[in-house]
Amino acid sequence: MQEPMKIGIIGCGKISQAYFNGAVKAPNLKIKACADLRLEAAKAAAEQNGCAAMTVDDLLADEEIELIVNLTIPAVHVDVGLQILSAGKHVYAEKPLATSVEEGKKLMDAARAANLRVGSAPDTFLFKAGQTARKLIDDGWIGRPLSGTAFMMSHGPETWHPNPGFYYEFGGGPLFDMGPYYLTSLINFLGPIRSVMARTAKGFEERVASSAGNEGKILPVGVNTHCAGVLEFESGAIVTVTMSFDIWKNELSNLAIHGSEGSLEAGDPNNFDRPVRLFRPQDSETREVPFTHADNKRMIGVIDMVDGIRNDRPHRASGEIALHVLEVMEAFDRSSESGQALRIESSCERPEALPSGLLPWRVS
Repeated sequence: MQEPMKIGIIGCGKISQAYFNGAVKAPNLKIKACADLRLEAAKAAAEQNGCAAMTVDDLLADEEIELIVNLTIPAVHVDVGLQILSAGKHVYAEKPLATSVEEGKKLMDAARAANLRVGSAPDTFLFKAGQTARKLIDDGWIGRPLSGTAFMMSHGPETWHPNPGFYYEFGGGPLFDMGPYYLTSLINFLGPIRSVMARTAKGFEERVASSAGNEGKILPVGVNTHCAGVLEFESGAIVTVTMSFDIWKNELSNLAIHGSEGSLEAGDPNNFDRPVRLFRPQDSETREVPFTHADNKRMIGVIDMVDGIRNDRPHRASGEIALHVLEVMEAFDRSSESGQALRIESSCERPEALPSGLLPWRVS
């Protein structure tokens, strides 16, 4: 058995603990070190999780580390990603891959030139609900997929997030924040997206934070906060998408796929215990489907990427999918401004389904 691949983490903010937790039982990787511009944050994370704390430069220079997980803020994802590639290491980025398609292409081009890999969150489509729904679709339970809906509607993160301001800056907003979860899940179910027709708007010019430590802080809104669109997939399926921070209450299903022989409620791409539910015309009612796959956690995308590198196969949470998702998200505002449906120039392979079964870490 090969030795676990040594990896590093840059960025020790709120999301980092989920990655540390997901790596605890991973058989093929070990987190050697973490780094942050705030060295005290890296030291705290290292002490809690049993790894070394380093400066960013020292982590990049460590020859034992082969892959780095980039958990910095979206505005510097590409800058940090390029540093990682320049250091001769594979990079796995938090979502979104970049704040623009142009910047995302720079990262992908640099990786190809260096013969290195790019992976990207979200990997939540590899969790139990996403893979159970994928198996139902692949096994023909709803027939040919015809349409779908994807709804993420809330009133924003300012009531709970410790640093809510960046959600309303360039690279933020409901679409760039939550869209990757939903769009990546849809690609997992249906394959690549052909075109986008959308309308976007800003509900409020400023927000008032109420989260702990931010009470009363005024947050200027620099991005559109209600995004509604229609996606045409290469498969022919048509999906309605609404991503919004302007909604006080919503009770619609988060993600649903409708086929020629049935309908599927595919859970919530960001709330991982929601059930998968199936209805077919011969049934008297919608029924909950037992999960067919392991209860994976964040880091499964990195675990799968390491397995792909070691076994010379494509990894599932790929940079190509993330770049495709980025172009689709960028097209929402462009379509709204032009009043036209926009053809998506990029494409990607539909990722391979995970093997079924309830044993975690089965990725090959």
